[in-house]
Amino acid sequence: FNPLGNMDALTTPVRQQHKFNVSKLLTYLSGKSLVSNNDTLTVRQYSTGQSNPTFLIQTPSNSFVLRKKPPGELLPGAHKVDREYRVQKALFPTGFPVPQPFLHCTDSEVIGTEFYLMEHVKQGRIFSDQRLPGVSPAERTALYVAAVEVLAKLHSLDLASLSLEGYGKGSGYCKRQVSTWTKQYNAAAHRDIPAMNELSDWLMKNLPASDNEVTLVHGDFRFDNLIFHPTEARVIAVLDWELSTTGQPLADLAYFLMHHFWPTTFNVISTIGIPTVADLISIYCQCRGIPSALPSLNFYLALSIFKMAGIAQGIYARHLLGNASAPNAAEFSQCVEPLAKLALELAQSIYFSPTEGNLFLQTAKGQAVRQQVKDFMKQYVFPAEEVIAEYYSKHAQSPQRWHTPQIIEDLKVKAREAGLWNLFLPAVSGLSQLDYAYIAEETGHCLFAPEVFNCQAPDTGNMEVLHMFGSEEQKRKWLEPLLRGEIRSCFCMTEPDVASSDATNIECTLHRDGDNYIINGKKWWSSGAGNPKCKVSIVMCRSSSQDVSSRHGQHSMVLVPMDTPGVKLVRPLTVFGQDDAIHGGHFEVHFENVCVPVANIILGEGQGFEIAQGRLGPGRLHHCMRAVGLAELALELLCQRAASRRTFGKKLYQHEVVAHCIAECRLMIEQTRLLTLHAARALDTLGSRAARKEIAMIKVAAARMACYVVDCAIQVHGGGGVSGDFPLAQMYSYARTLRIADGPDEVHLSSIARLELRDQLKKAQAKL
Repeated sequence: FNPLGNMDALTTPVRQQHKFNVSKLLTYLSGKSLVSNNDTLTVRQYSTGQSNPTFLIQTPSNSFVLRKKPPGELLPGAHKVDREYRVQKALFPTGFPVPQPFLHCTDSEVIGTEFYLMEHVKQGRIFSDQRLPGVSPAERTALYVAAVEVLAKLHSLDLASLSLEGYGKGSGYCKRQVSTWTKQYNAAAHRDIPAMNELSDWLMKNLPASDNEVTLVHGDFRFDNLIFHPTEARVIAVLDWELSTTGQPLADLAYFLMHHFWPTTFNVISTIGIPTVADLISIYCQCRGIPSALPSLNFYLALSIFKMAGIAQGIYARHLLGNASAPNAAEFSQCVEPLAKLALELAQSIYFSPTEGNLFLQTAKGQAVRQQVKDFMKQYVFPAEEVIAEYYSKHAQSPQRWHTPQIIEDLKVKAREAGLWNLFLPAVSGLSQLDYAYIAEETGHCLFAPEVFNCQAPDTGNMEVLHMFGSEEQKRKWLEPLLRGEIRSCFCMTEPDVASSDATNIECTLHRDGDNYIINGKKWWSSGAGNPKCKVSIVMCRSSSQDVSSRHGQHSMVLVPMDTPGVKLVRPLTVFGQDDAIHGGHFEVHFENVCVPVANIILGEGQGFEIAQGRLGPGRLHHCMRAVGLAELALELLCQRAASRRTFGKKLYQHEVVAHCIAECRLMIEQTRLLTLHAARALDTLGSRAARKEIAMIKVAAARMACYVVDCAIQVHGGGGVSGDFPLAQMYSYARTLRIADGPDEVHLSSIARLELRDQLKKAQAKL
C-alpha cells in the first residue's frame, strides 16, 4: 500500500476498540493453509479506511490485508464486507485491477466480527490529496487520466459474464441512492440540518428522466481508493468495494469529479496538470464509446456530495458510539452542513456540456501545451534544421542515413524532460483530439518535429492500436518501449501485387500451426522500416481459418518482431526519386515462412478491419493537421518570395495572378483547418465510427489543399522551387503522397457519398 516504502507512514498499532485475538486468527488461517501454525502474526491497522477497519497481517514470509466489520451496534445495511469479497472475487479473474481475495469468514468467533482476507499489494503509490503533490504536472495529468480510464473499464465490463447474479437491483439506481442515503443520514443524524433535508427533497424531485443504464458501480471511486504503479501512471489496484452495486455509472464519474466543483479555497482544480472536467469527461466517454454530452451532471454531482455528507455523518455517529475507525472522526460533524449547502448550489446551477458553445476551443491545458510546443520548436527545433539537412546530404549514399541523427535524439531528451512527449495519445497526455489537432499543426511546420515529441507516424497509429486492442503482455513488450521512445515500429499493409486501395484484396497469409502462426507474403510502402530502431511491425494478413463469406472478417493483424527469421527488407522505395530516409524510408518487406507465437495476434483472428478503423481515425486527423502546418509554412515561403523578387517592373505580389494565388491559399488553409477541427471534435464527442464521414472529408480536403498551396509556392519560386535549395520539393512529395497514403482520395470520396446519402435518407424519413 505504501508509496514511501515506510509502512509506519500508513499503519498504526491496532486501536484499542479494534483489537482482536491474534492467536485465533493464526489458528484459523493455518487451517486454511494460508500460513503455518508455527508462524508469528504481526498485526498493524491502516490509518485510512473510515468505515470497515483494515489491517496489515504479516508473517516472516508473507503478508495479507484483512478487512472486517467494526464492533458494536451498526447502522442498518452498512459495512457489508461480504459484498466487497464477492465483487473482488468476480473481478479478479477478468484482469481488472483488484487485490486477489483469498477467503471470507462469517464466523464471528474467530476475531469477533465477520471479515475477509485479500492480497497485500506491496509496491505502489496511494494519493490521499486530490492535488497529487510531489509529482510533475505531466505525471499529474497522466495519473488523472489513468484513474478515469480504469473507471471507464469498470463500467464497460459485461455484467452477465461476472457471475454476480442478484448483485444490486439494476435500473432505478438514482432513486434508490437518494432513498438509501436519506435513511442512512437520518439514522446517524445527531441534530437537525435543514440543508440536508432540502437537498434530499431536491434530489428526489429531480431524478434523471432516464435511469435505465446498468453497469457495475464502485460507489466510492476516488484517488485514495486507488493504488498506482510505483513509477508508471497506471492503476494496479482499486480498493474499498463496500458501496459497490449495479446501476447508473455516471454517478461514479460524478463522484470522482466532484472535487473540481468545490470552492476555490480548496485549491484543487487550480493545481497545474490536473485536467479539466471537460477533459476527463471526454476521455471517459471515448474509452466507453459514448457521447460526451452529460445533461444531468448537476444531479449526479449533487447526489455525490449528498452521499459524502451522509458518510461524514455516519463516521461521526460511530465516533459517538465509540467504534469509529478514523482517529479524527469527531471532526466529521463539521463537514455535513457545508457539503449540503455546496450540493444545493450545484443542484440549482446550470452546467453546460463541454461540447456545447465552444466548438473548436482548446482546453486550458491544450492551450498551455500548444504554447510550450511552439516555444520549444522556436528555441530548439528550427535552429537544428540546417544541421539535420547537412547530415542527410552528407550520408545520402551511405547506410548511415537510416540512423537518426544524434541532434534529434538530443532534442527528444529535452522534449521528454519538458513533458512534451506522447502528446497524441489522450490516455497518456490528457489532451483531447481537438487539443492535439492544434499541436499537430505546429509540428507540421518541420518535417522531423513530430519525432522530437514521439508523435511520428506510423508509430503513433501503432501505439494507438496497442493501447486500444493489445493484450497486457503485448503492451508490456511493445507499447511501453514505444511510449518511452526506446524502439520504433512499422505498419505492413499495402502489397505490390494487388490493388491495396481495396484492403480486402490483401493476400499475405496467416496460417495457424499449433501454438504459432506462419506468415507468407509481400508488403511495400512500410514506412519507418529502415530505421535500425524499428523492432516490430504490425502486419495485416488474410487468416486461412476465417469465414470466406465475410469480406471484412477474413483479415487479422499480428505483431512480428523485425529480427524474426524470414523477415526481409528487400529495398527502399523512393518518392519522386527521394528515399525519405529522415522518416526511416518506405520499404518493400517480404515475409517468408515467418513464425510467431499465437500470443502475437492482436485482438483475435478476423478482427483486422475493426482494428484498422480504430487506428486510422486519429491517425488521419494528425496527418491532416500536420498538412495544415506544412501549408502554412509553404504560404509563408511564398509570401516572402513574392515580396522580395521583381519581374516586369514590380514585385511579384503586385501581379494580380500571384496576389490571387496568395488569397486562394489562405482561403483553402482556413477552410481545411476548420473542417479538420470539426472532425477532431467529432472524434472527441462521437468516437471514430460515428466520425467516419468527417474523417474521410478531411483526408481528401487536406491533401488537396496542401498540394495546391505547395505547388503555388513552387511556381512563385521558379526553378528554385523544384531544387534542393528550398524545402518545397520535399514538402510537395509529402503532400502528394498524402493523397494516396491511408487510402486514395477516390475511396474516401465514395465513402463520403455513401454516408451522405445515408444521412439525407434519414432526414427525409424523419420528415414523414
